[in-house]
Amino acid sequence: MPQLATDPTMMALVAVLAYLLGSVPFGMIITRALGLGDLRAIGSGNIGATNVLRTGNKAAAAATLILDAAKGGVAVLIARAVFGPDAAQVAAFAAFIGHLYPVWLRFQGGKGVATFLGTLLALAWPVGLASCAAWAVAAALGRISSLAALVAAASSTIWMLAFGRGDLMLLGVVLTLLVFWRHKANITRLRAGTEPRIGKKT
Repeated sequence: MPQLATDPTMMALVAVLAYLLGSVPFGMIITRALGLGDLRAIGSGNIGATNVLRTGNKAAAAATLILDAAKGGVAVLIARAVFGPDAAQVAAFAAFIGHLYPVWLRFQGGKGVATFLGTLLALAWPVGLASCAAWAVAAALGRISSLAALVAAASSTIWMLAFGRGDLMLLGVVLTLLVFWRHKANITRLRAGTEPRIGKKT
């Protein structure tokens, strides 16, 4: 962790604003705006890009992926620019929690992979790029989004060590554990061999 230098009141404000930004459900907003239906009633019911892809609209899925990643990254960049690296890590955590447990959806949100990667890219772009590459390789080889997400999350702390970013390790471990927790049903299906592949609608 970096040295805690930001005033606690300001840090609390950073956390609240980052949470609210992270909780914006772009997947639901985009699918409704395009008349693609209620995302909660499609596929897995998840609000992320993988489930948006099950509507058959690749552009909507891409937009969801970019915006979900951007909300984490923007929260980090603003917090770091205004307050410093300690606030950036708090913003990363709060934005991630916002996506997982958004107040607007009764705290029933997504699994956080895009937001996780977006925060990593903003916190330390080499770590973020390496984690994205791990996701891409796993997705290309296995064609299973959840497996790729788990590989990317699990590898992130390795990249932090490799690129000399030990200051991010505590945050990285916590976010990784949350990614695995949110994917617990996927892990069960992976073990059973019943997890759907990328692009499958149901």
